[in-house]
Amino acid sequence: MRMRRSPNRSTAAGLLTIVYGSLCWTGATNAQRCDPDLGIAFVESARNDRIDFQHRAHHSSMSYPLEVMGSGVALFDFDNDGRLDVFLVNGASFPDPNPKAEEPRKTGPEDWNRLYRQRADGTFEDVTAKAGLAGEGYGMGAAVGDYDNDGNEDLYVTGFPQSHLYHNNGDGTFTDVTVQAGVQAPGWATSAVWADLDGDGLLDLVVLRYFQWNFDQKYCPTPDGKQSYCDPKVFPPISPLVFHNEGHGRFTEVSQKISLSKPGKGLGVAIADYDRDGKIDIVVANDGIEQYLYRNKGNGTFEETGLRANVATDDNGRTYAGMGVVFADLNNDGLSDIAIDDLALQTFALYRNRGDGTFDYASAAMGLTRATMAHSGWGMQAIDAGNDGWKDLMVARGHVNVDIRKDNPQLSYLEAPALLRNTGRGFEDISGCLGEIAAMPFAGRGLATGDLDNDGRVDAVMTGNDGRAFVLHNKSASAKGRAHHWLSIELVGRASNRDGIGAEIRVATAKGMQTATVSTGGSYASSSDKRVHFGLGAEDAVRAVEIRWPSGVKETIHPAELDRFYTVTEGLGITSICCGNKVCAAAANRPK
Repeated sequence: MRMRRSPNRSTAAGLLTIVYGSLCWTGATNAQRCDPDLGIAFVESARNDRIDFQHRAHHSSMSYPLEVMGSGVALFDFDNDGRLDVFLVNGASFPDPNPKAEEPRKTGPEDWNRLYRQRADGTFEDVTAKAGLAGEGYGMGAAVGDYDNDGNEDLYVTGFPQSHLYHNNGDGTFTDVTVQAGVQAPGWATSAVWADLDGDGLLDLVVLRYFQWNFDQKYCPTPDGKQSYCDPKVFPPISPLVFHNEGHGRFTEVSQKISLSKPGKGLGVAIADYDRDGKIDIVVANDGIEQYLYRNKGNGTFEETGLRANVATDDNGRTYAGMGVVFADLNNDGLSDIAIDDLALQTFALYRNRGDGTFDYASAAMGLTRATMAHSGWGMQAIDAGNDGWKDLMVARGHVNVDIRKDNPQLSYLEAPALLRNTGRGFEDISGCLGEIAAMPFAGRGLATGDLDNDGRVDAVMTGNDGRAFVLHNKSASAKGRAHHWLSIELVGRASNRDGIGAEIRVATAKGMQTATVSTGGSYASSSDKRVHFGLGAEDAVRAVEIRWPSGVKETIHPAELDRFYTVTEGLGITSICCGNKVCAAAANRPK
């Protein structure tokens, strides 16, 4: 992203049409529209939910790059009570100016990361101190995964000058095991993702770093002699880090060994099996350089195929400020597509998977050019807001340049978030359906999604740079009087990693099939609910749910009822069925 100024750039946004098999997607869009017949509605409720988090960027006279980036959020059930909890990452204090390059420090509670435990009544309590998660250094992102397969979700927090791994002790507390685990990740780390890269049943960790920077490095003067945020291209790229899980709480850094080490300027990372060979692949959103797609060769190594796969640049061969990323099947053809957001005067990129190892650049054809040209995106997630069976895109928005209007009066540093509805033919802007937050611009950064209240509708939590956090409760109802059903699936691996991360789930109905990958990653610096949610529209039955586990085991289940939360244990089938926060049926099988 350009931290100082963004050049004007004209981009043709004509209405193109691309035919994908029998599906024709056009670029029609209606900005800010919220048709009541859609039944889609969100309510912002952070303060009512007693989440009073305030991010501290510590803006300085020196315009250090850290100050504009903001931090992420994680949604996970840390205490195994069946309710999602919220973890929010915070900045840290440093001298202004900082000539001795002192490391940022959390000098008081105002700089702490925060863990909010959800109570039975849906409100939250701050349990940061008890849990031991106040943190160290300038925090950036969070990644959730059960790395030791003990049934408790662990937490990795990225940041500067290093990152931290917190082991979940299973009693409401966490222990910082960074040093003994060997996962310090020196430098400026941004997003991270857990995935079993070699199929050994243990989660490995991929950590992105932004660029090579320290406080004693250069700043950029403005024409009037003041300091300004430097364009990231001033700084050298840096390789990601890959920590292989050796078991027994130990990791080994293997990025060079497995060829997942191309220097980049990484801000977003996501996983999926784009070529359906049974191996997890990785997409990296880079700022101002080519985007990377790492194909898993299946022999313990990766190859970077971004250019060959046609996902490295836009349709004109230009690089852009890649920030948040989605790696998901957006058109229900069984193949994982890629969406990457960026700065205003560019356009959010959408790459449609052709099924032959390459992608089509389909932003204009799918309505994203017109819907996003004037906006800057950070955290982004695929979310079926109305349970109609199509994955929509929710985006936390805001520019990186506080003074962007001096050069571009039509743009804004503060922006309201966006909801881009997937019609099955393309995307339309229905951001008005987000409710009052659609008129509350802020410097949006992190975004995580998950069903906070277990009502079968996916909610979201967003963060703002140097601002508060927002909780968006999904209150969507039936569309035009037709009930929209849903299904939620949580996996428990045995031969596979316990979270089932990397598994592919396919839900077949009379009208087609939806596909999703189990992951807590994606977006920007954030981690989402590991449960996989499927909106089913007016369908009143599911023919089958097919699961391809990371171990290679294939399993088919036949849920008898919709609007339920199913837990499926590898090799045992359905092991619990819940409605809301209650177990509503016993299952024949129980995990061993």
